[in-house]
Amino acid sequence: MRRILVYGVTGSGKSTLARRVGERLGVPYHSVDDLTWDPGWVPVGHAEQRERLGAVCAGDAWVVDSAYGIWRDLVLARVDLIVGLDLPRWLSLQRLLRRTVRQIVRRTATCNGNYETWRGTFLDRESILVWHFRSFTRKRRRMREWHADPAFPVEIVLLRSPREVERWVAALPSRAGQA
Repeated sequence: MRRILVYGVTGSGKSTLARRVGERLGVPYHSVDDLTWDPGWVPVGHAEQRERLGAVCAGDAWVVDSAYGIWRDLVLARVDLIVGLDLPRWLSLQRLLRRTVRQIVRRTATCNGNYETWRGTFLDRESILVWHFRSFTRKRRRMREWHADPAFPVEIVLLRSPREVERWVAALPSRAGQA
C-alpha cells in the first residue's frame, strides 16, 4: 500500500483519515483542497488540476483525500488501495457542521490561507453544506458500486462506522515499527 485514495462524502473525515494513514505508513499526504483551490478561494482550472494531480500520482507513494471527476482517472490508474468512508448521512453532516463552525469561530484556515465564513457557509449556493447534500447520494453510490464490482481492478476497503475506521487504522503497519 503505497498509493492510497481515501474516498467518501463531504464531511465524512476523508482529510483527517488520509493524513493519519500517511503519517502511520510514512507516505506523503496531499490535500486535494490545497491542490484545487488557490488563495482567495480562486478555483484552480481543470487543466491545472489535472497537471497538479498528475504530478502527485506519478510519484511512487502518496495518499490523497478525494477524487474529483475531472481527474479521477489519473488517481484510479495508479492507486493501490481505495478506502471508502461509507458513514451515515447524519454523522457526516454532523461532522461537517461541527468542523465548519469551529473553523469559522477560531478563524482556522481551510486550505491555502482560505477561511470559511458564516455567509459563505450558510447562505451561498456553492457552500460546503450545499455541496454535502448535492453530492452525498452520488458519492455513496459510487464507492458502493466499486466495492461490489468483482472486476474492479483496485482493492477497496469500505468502512461504515468510526469504530471500523479506528480498527482499520490500528491494524495498519506503522512506519519504523512505531505504534
